[in-house]
Amino acid sequence: MSLLLNQHSKLCFRKPVLVRSSPHLSNGLSSLSLQTDSQTRVLLCADPCGGNRGIAMTMRSSHFLRTLSFEGWEEMSENEDKICAELLKEMGAIGSCGGWLPTLKDGVLRLREVNLNHETDRKRISLPPLVTLPHCQTQYVTNVAMSTSSPEEEDCVVAVKFLGPQLSFCRPAQSNSEWINIRMTDPCFFSSPVMLSKKNEMLRIAGSGGQLIGSWDLQNHSNNPKLQILRFQNLPKLSETKRELLESCYTSEHLVESITTSETFIVKLYMKTAEIDKGIPRKKTEAIMVFRLDEEGNAVYTQDVGDQSIFLTNSEAFCFPSSSSLSLGRPNFVKIVDVNEDRYFKLAKQKWDC
Repeated sequence: MSLLLNQHSKLCFRKPVLVRSSPHLSNGLSSLSLQTDSQTRVLLCADPCGGNRGIAMTMRSSHFLRTLSFEGWEEMSENEDKICAELLKEMGAIGSCGGWLPTLKDGVLRLREVNLNHETDRKRISLPPLVTLPHCQTQYVTNVAMSTSSPEEEDCVVAVKFLGPQLSFCRPAQSNSEWINIRMTDPCFFSSPVMLSKKNEMLRIAGSGGQLIGSWDLQNHSNNPKLQILRFQNLPKLSETKRELLESCYTSEHLVESITTSETFIVKLYMKTAEIDKGIPRKKTEAIMVFRLDEEGNAVYTQDVGDQSIFLTNSEAFCFPSSSSLSLGRPNFVKIVDVNEDRYFKLAKQKWDC
């Protein structure tokens, strides 16, 4: 099993342009949804390689209405179609949090408010110019994370993880706002996304392979992270068929913190290339494993995350209660929303010995 846990992710050297946006939800969720006046939510996932390939989902009153490819937008309402098209045309879109779409252009990160109220001007906030550290780059972004639903809140932190050694964060609402730049030295963090931990007030990154977690304190700035080696426990017994399948896959690791219980999970995806589409490999998730983390670094395999569910996207992972409209009242599952796939994994029904 140690071989399976140590599989490294494959690097993808292209500019991420995943278009993600969300309403200002009272529970603080940062989801993929756009809330319309009729309480319909639109979920978007665009191809990271550009073009018109992607999916758009709509839901109302906790029920998904339909899932459409971008070619099927003529079936959407006028408001939904307008916001989808507008967001996809936004140059340098790299992801969003709390209803704000970050874009990167000419070395400046800007936050664009996303809403469907045409009577209100959408706010645009320019953050301080990025500073590129020696032997680093700030043109290719892994992901952006935001600690609150609005960058105008005094304690809001915006963190940017660049492909490579640089990690930066700032507090845009403060009058003397400037980027705090961190240069990482361990290459296992170079291609991984950053997670903002509200529980620990830290930036956290899972190293490639999932064996190591680095944490950077938001108050005491240092290039040297607090490192934690994970000890995987309660691993499932694999059949020979399952073992061969997992050994043939490459992996990605996703840290996620529950908004209700403050538990931390690491989700490991096992993926294979399903097809080559116009020269671009399209992956498919063959299996997942979820581990519950504790303060001592124990990562315990589990098929029960309680009355909550985990939502994975190309950029971020979210964990929210089953009472949330996005979970559709179904607890204990992992949902993957990606331009290549849209599927559920029911954790309690996973079987490894067949």
